[in-house]
Amino acid sequence: MLPIIQSKHYNVVNKINSRDSVVKTVALLGAGRWGKNLARNFYSLGALHTLCDPNEALLDHYQKIYPDIHLTSNYTSVLANDAIKQVVIASPAPLHFSLAKQALESGKDVYVEKPLCLDVKEGEELIKIADKKGKILMVGHILQYHSAVKTLKEIIAGGELGKLHYIASNRLNLGSFRVEENALWNFAPHDISVILSIAGHVLPEDITCTGGAYISEGVADTTMTTMRFNNDLRAHIYVSWLHPFKEQKLIVIGSNGMAVFDDTKPWEEKLVLYRNHVKWSGGTFPEANQCPPEYVKLPQEEPLKEECLHFLNCCRDRITPKTDGKEGVRVLSVLQAAQESLAKDGIKVSLNDYKASKPASYYAHPTAVIEKTANIGANTKIWHFSHVMEETVIGENCNMGQNVVISPGTVIGNRVKIQNNVSVYTGVTLEDDVFLGPSMVFTNIKNPRSEIVRKKEYIATYVRKGATIGANATILAGIEIGRYAFIGAGSVVTKSVKPFSIVVGNPAKAIGWMSQYGEKLDLPVENDSPIPLRAACPKTNERYYLLGNSLLSEDEITENEQELQEMAKN
Repeated sequence: MLPIIQSKHYNVVNKINSRDSVVKTVALLGAGRWGKNLARNFYSLGALHTLCDPNEALLDHYQKIYPDIHLTSNYTSVLANDAIKQVVIASPAPLHFSLAKQALESGKDVYVEKPLCLDVKEGEELIKIADKKGKILMVGHILQYHSAVKTLKEIIAGGELGKLHYIASNRLNLGSFRVEENALWNFAPHDISVILSIAGHVLPEDITCTGGAYISEGVADTTMTTMRFNNDLRAHIYVSWLHPFKEQKLIVIGSNGMAVFDDTKPWEEKLVLYRNHVKWSGGTFPEANQCPPEYVKLPQEEPLKEECLHFLNCCRDRITPKTDGKEGVRVLSVLQAAQESLAKDGIKVSLNDYKASKPASYYAHPTAVIEKTANIGANTKIWHFSHVMEETVIGENCNMGQNVVISPGTVIGNRVKIQNNVSVYTGVTLEDDVFLGPSMVFTNIKNPRSEIVRKKEYIATYVRKGATIGANATILAGIEIGRYAFIGAGSVVTKSVKPFSIVVGNPAKAIGWMSQYGEKLDLPVENDSPIPLRAACPKTNERYYLLGNSLLSEDEITENEQELQEMAKN
């Protein structure tokens, strides 16, 4: 019996997960090869308002499948419709830039299928427009939402594979043949996205790419791309639509182990670990160690549905997507450099000419230690004796106080404030606008022992958008702090905390509710009546509704819940 190990991937608790909690505000542009899958998912989530495609016959087909949505061939009417808040673009790649630009300038949040566009400068322009308009810009890099990839990255961040040596990716199939883009641009973006995230969200130093065009002149059917990173890591991507069988495999080789993600396998065999693959005879001579495979148990989630949910959640909560415009531009930089190498018969191409414009520099005090592979956003400040470790991602406009430690692989959003003497350990994720008070404590192991190494047992902890954690509070491992929750000073939090909840004590218990602005609401801890209780923030007058032991903000009350508002008024 082959061993099966439990994945440490945790699902998001406070997220949109059903038709009942979604308003129809999404317009899908393009319902062809891939658009049909996006239509299916956004419709199943109850979010699809309009389907737009220039092919009238295709619209007639979808009228039978989705009779309750709007159908149009007029993109201008989509942009003019105030009921449409988000535009999802699944059109041919050459149209991505112009369509996304129009949508952003019309005040829509935008999801663009890969690639973001076909030129780095155009990608940067889309980012600037989105920032200026305060809109979400997300790229459809589906593998980032696959439970196997999420779990693989947790395994790597936990140190189970040791120092990474090389990554190999094969994406092969017979068809579908294209004439508007080659196999590199069609197949490789997903793998490039994953490899860049594994490498610490940094671009490679240089790239070589070779391939051949055999079916359509000038359109490469097969390519081999090699990326060299500055820490000796290498990555190889082999793509082809002229191959006798389908293969979708990602292999990561490290000093202590190897991992294989094979997406053609059944769920119980998709992610496999091989540990301690090299042994040393007499401490001098390396020998292959044929260790048995360990199959990692994964949540069985449809990656595209998870991606669509992520987009809707980001739009609702106004948080930066995992695959935002900047991530899309990094992938685009690699694609453009690889295309240049391919066109010049495999010459080595430096990424310097393709790197996106550098953001405004962050500030680090001279006593702070910043590892080379840390990715730090513009206008972030890092103060005395703090240490930002390798492969961390820190957003823009953050403030790290004195003696703050950010551990490897940690992800921190924008505008996060971390006060003095706080350690953010591997496995902790902080979303936008989180506040951590002085000397508060995170944990990432449930049963620590000094003599037992438990790096492979790190447990994920999530602090959602806008949450506040008071001074000297302790957060046990595996907990989720809901958005805009408020943790009192000195509290010991032993279980997950609901959004907007105020908790205090040891163990921490709910004592009330806090508005997004930070004002206590005049509401009991729980509402036993089926009729919702309503309260308004004393400062902003934003309304909140208490249903059972959950609080909903005004923007969470959907069309299907209008009755609740009427009940509350009466």
